[in-house]
Amino acid sequence: MKKTKILIFLLCAALTSCASISPKQELIDNPTPLSREIFNTVSAEQFESANFVSSRGAQLPYRLLRPSKLIPGKIYPLVVQLHGSGEIGTDNVSQLDRLAKSWAMPDVRDRYQAFILIPQFSIRSANYGPASPGQHAVPSAMLNDTVELIKQFSAANPVDKSRIYASGFSMGGSATWLLPSIAPGMFAGIVPMCGIAPPNSLANSFTNLPIIVIHGDADLENPITADRRFVQAIASQAGQQVTLREYKGLKHQPPSDVYPGYWWRDWLFSQQLK
Repeated sequence: MKKTKILIFLLCAALTSCASISPKQELIDNPTPLSREIFNTVSAEQFESANFVSSRGAQLPYRLLRPSKLIPGKIYPLVVQLHGSGEIGTDNVSQLDRLAKSWAMPDVRDRYQAFILIPQFSIRSANYGPASPGQHAVPSAMLNDTVELIKQFSAANPVDKSRIYASGFSMGGSATWLLPSIAPGMFAGIVPMCGIAPPNSLANSFTNLPIIVIHGDADLENPITADRRFVQAIASQAGQQVTLREYKGLKHQPPSDVYPGYWWRDWLFSQQLK
């Protein structure tokens, strides 16, 4: 009887161990890409234009959307919205992609009273080589500049520093992944979309960070394999707060359910640093 109890205990321990390394996953059937035409009514003039100069002298233009109902004495969440490689430049307009504009849509802006900060990068914010089993992203100096911008902006405006978030698509998704490794303890939650994840050596830095990863499994530009790899690495480090949301058959596009996307925005805004 004693041996039987020991064997049962060991089996339960093994099963518990196996369960702890299984990442949370959601599979979405029959997805469609997010239309660009939905946001035709959103103009650049709805976003304030400004420029930041980092400590190394780098120029970082950015656009800003303030809460539509600013109340004196109240503090608000901050969302850092990061663009893809196709929007690299210095015109301080191109970075207003579909996801950036989605925050200015009346239904979303009214529901989420927050500061939306949208920097534009003159070079790549994240770098990664061609697709391979170990493909991973590394940051450029522009992400250090972005962290400086966030700190300065948060100090000068009524930002709830326990509710700073990041999201982005493609290269911006990769940069979203990388920001928490550059500024540990700054972000309460992130939503990388169709990006390339960091190397597994950084997984232990993400174990307590709430994350929803959005990616199509037919993405040939930024294959989903890097996200699968890193999400598994986080889970293997006992990370319980990351979910990989895979869209079956979706190519390198944000899925249509990210707008209005109350499901992920509500989740994001519920995250708060302890």
